[in-house]
Amino acid sequence: MTTSFHVVVMGVAGSGKSTVAHHLAEEFGLRIAEADEFHPPANIAKMSSGEPLTDDDRWPWLEELARWMADRLAEATSTVLACSALRRSYRDVLRRPVPDTFFLHLHGGKDLLYRRMRRRDHFMPPALLRSQFETLEPLDPDEHGAALDVAPAADELLRQAVRLVRPLVPARRDTPRS
Repeated sequence: MTTSFHVVVMGVAGSGKSTVAHHLAEEFGLRIAEADEFHPPANIAKMSSGEPLTDDDRWPWLEELARWMADRLAEATSTVLACSALRRSYRDVLRRPVPDTFFLHLHGGKDLLYRRMRRRDHFMPPALLRSQFETLEPLDPDEHGAALDVAPAADELLRQAVRLVRPLVPARRDTPRS
């Protein structure tokens, strides 16, 4: 019998959350969710216009993500969620249904992430990166997770992410053959 495990790949915009989350999903057979897909149209319109979200904008979105995680836990389905999860209070909402959620915090310098954001096609404009850094609260020592610098080449970053997540994968108990 195996148990499920749950990972949130977190960080500011442009840190590579989606890339890493998709790689982890493929590597470990996880069900993936992109938090951006859970935003209501009003949040997307607000960000697209260059206005940062407020906590009031974020709470319903975070609650919806927590419901998704709770539903997967009830199914015993392991997951990975690509989500900014910038503040501890936001992470508290996400871990409420799944207390042992592992947070993989992708971090990097502002200049590097700004350049990455300018190269991508996304509703979040690079001008909002500053507000994301202002909101960011790195993982506290008592939070289950790890930080990962995104400066290395993509293949190295993905190898490091796999190395950090692999210990979470429940051991499989194969049925002995007769």
